[in-house]
Amino acid sequence: MLAASQRARARAVVIAGLTLLLSSATASAQTDFPTRRIHVILPYPAGGIVDIVTRIVTEKISKTWGQPIIIEPKPGANGNPAWDQVARAEPDGYTWTFLSPATMANPRMQNLRWSEKSFVPVAAAVWAPSVLAVHPSMPVSTVKEFIDYALKNPGVLNYANPGIGTSQHLNTMIMLNATKIEAVGVPYRGQPPGIMDLIANRVQFKVVSIGLVTEHIENKSLKPLAVLGTTRSPLLPNVPTFTEAGYPEINVVAWYGYGVPAATPAAVVAKINQGFTEALRDPEVRAALEKQALQPVAPMSAAEVAALYASDTEKYAKVIREANIRLGD
Repeated sequence: MLAASQRARARAVVIAGLTLLLSSATASAQTDFPTRRIHVILPYPAGGIVDIVTRIVTEKISKTWGQPIIIEPKPGANGNPAWDQVARAEPDGYTWTFLSPATMANPRMQNLRWSEKSFVPVAAAVWAPSVLAVHPSMPVSTVKEFIDYALKNPGVLNYANPGIGTSQHLNTMIMLNATKIEAVGVPYRGQPPGIMDLIANRVQFKVVSIGLVTEHIENKSLKPLAVLGTTRSPLLPNVPTFTEAGYPEINVVAWYGYGVPAATPAAVVAKINQGFTEALRDPEVRAALEKQALQPVAPMSAAEVAALYASDTEKYAKVIREANIRLGD
């Protein structure tokens, strides 16, 4: 009996030692992160604004960490294959993806293997303000005048929709739902074709990324009414935000962020968040982002990003429910 008891104690000591060794190794790996290259799987094509932002920020992080960060654009099927790949990746911090509240509402529009809970948000990089622009022939100069005109002419106005589930589409739907405007959406593949048709008056209004239309606004081809932004855009300093115009419920501002698979250790999430924070404080990084008509986000902890992510995703999910939006509509 004594020998059996001693063997049991010996096994317990060995198990405890192995557990401690494994825990120490795991903690060391998390503290030393990163020790190898990182892959960023993007749901959009190379050369687009998401790709540009990602390269600007991760180039700085890569130099700071001394590890390569590989950008892998994998567009198609509304970005879902890319997010599905990252959702199923090892939760070790070495696979990142692009996140935004509008795109994370995708599973509310179709049945997918992933949801917004498949990811842990690690950083918010930039605010991506948009502007409500109309054809200059419209007899309106303010948001209130636009709403009044649209309500008096139900179903007459057309708007450009750059894609089901995009932030521009969902922000337009938030505006229409909040104001009870009846308008006809015209589908386009991306923003540029819709801008050209807005200039040609084939559609009468559009929620559009500011950087894509500043030139058209300057030459009076388009008329800006209000900005979806936390503040006025430096590119459109005379154009009020929706909040300033009296419609804060419409002022849902798109932002670009990044995430990792759920169950990624908290220490690794914190290290990645720190990397983004340091990069976004760099004057050269900020200048490069501002050149793209984007506003760098002030430093936020991973917990603060997660709270913003959950809140804004629900705002988009709400309009998806209310308007019964489905991919393929």
